[in-house]
Amino acid sequence: MTNAADLDPRKLDTLRAIMAALRAPGTGCPWDLEQDFASIAPFTIEEAYEVADAIERGDKADLCVELGDLLLQVVYHAQLACEEKSFTFDDVVEAICRKMIRRHPHVFGDEQARSAKLAKGFWDEMKAREKTTADRSQSILDGVPVALPAMTRAVKLQAKAAKVGFDWTSIDFVYDKMNEEIAELRQETAKDRQMAEYGDLLFAMANLGRHLDIDPEHALRSANEKFLRRFRHIEDELAKRGSSPKRSSLAEMDALWDEAKALE
Repeated sequence: MTNAADLDPRKLDTLRAIMAALRAPGTGCPWDLEQDFASIAPFTIEEAYEVADAIERGDKADLCVELGDLLLQVVYHAQLACEEKSFTFDDVVEAICRKMIRRHPHVFGDEQARSAKLAKGFWDEMKAREKTTADRSQSILDGVPVALPAMTRAVKLQAKAAKVGFDWTSIDFVYDKMNEEIAELRQETAKDRQMAEYGDLLFAMANLGRHLDIDPEHALRSANEKFLRRFRHIEDELAKRGSSPKRSSLAEMDALWDEAKALE
């Protein structure tokens, strides 16, 4: 049998051979042999975030690496499915190829289809028809994955509802709703009710982002990086003084925070 390490590393078949070797009973990697769909799923989500992070940072070299890690996740799940005879990697490729061709008749269809203007909402309508064919639930909110980041999922749920008219007619109503949720949160003292009201406030914030055409996940990531950058300035400046955050007062750190803010 050919050693996977001797194959062309630029070929997808080589990656598939490596994955099969890692999962080979008796000779494979003990850790990989213990994994299943559920245990690998968190890594799949993590790798997708790593891809998004590389894009956010504009690091193309890192993006290349992270896309490879994400591709490995697809190959990994396909290998698990192949072992239990559910489907194969080729089935995965075939499914997405057929879906993309089916959903782009204006590109891959006959001359009449290619000349027709793509109707607004065509993609969502096509997805809805496919779900109906598959005899799934008929809710217009179907198809928004539970595993999505909560804020992203909130925006997608709101956007789907908005398509059938369930939406605020003015952004002013969204601000009013946020103020209402803040007031309700301030009044609650029971932890479970505080959590519920806090969730309502976050949901309203996601709605505001949608109305402003701002991705809340992107906005929060940017805020995280800003906080990290400014706090590092505090640490660096205190270190120059032979001090540290633990040995400094809030007033000292707050002054350095304002300094970092001014520098930006």
